[in-house]
Amino acid sequence: MDAVQMLTDDHSKVKDLFKEYEEAGENAHQKKRGIVEKVFQDLEVHTKLEEEIFYPAYRSKADEEGQDLLRESLEEHHVVDVLMAEMKRLKPDNPEHEAKFKVLMENVKHHAEEEEKEMFPNARKKLRDELDSLGDRMERRKGELLAATR
Repeated sequence: MDAVQMLTDDHSKVKDLFKEYEEAGENAHQKKRGIVEKVFQDLEVHTKLEEEIFYPAYRSKADEEGQDLLRESLEEHHVVDVLMAEMKRLKPDNPEHEAKFKVLMENVKHHAEEEEKEMFPNARKKLRDELDSLGDRMERRKGELLAATR
């Protein structure tokens, strides 16, 4: 599995969950709660894969612009982590919960778009010979992380 393709597929999956959330309607609290829980799980696994495996590999080959993108990406991960932690402390029917989830969606969409348009094309060039082995490592780690959540 190609590492960049795997991360792009993760982005698509989360964006699909965001769309499902937005289409669920005002009174679909139970459905929205399930979607939020799935988004949290997917984002937590995805960011760990990036931070533990993909980003370090990219960092070792990235130019100054790539290093800047990495720093920004890590800060974006931090913002999402903070929002998720705050949301977990709120009841799902709290209006702040909905507002925070909308901000989370905006941040994640921006982050994914930036990675896909800027970081990933550059990573394909810099890591071309390593993408499959990185993807294999990420796939194994993803299995471990998902098993730990069950």
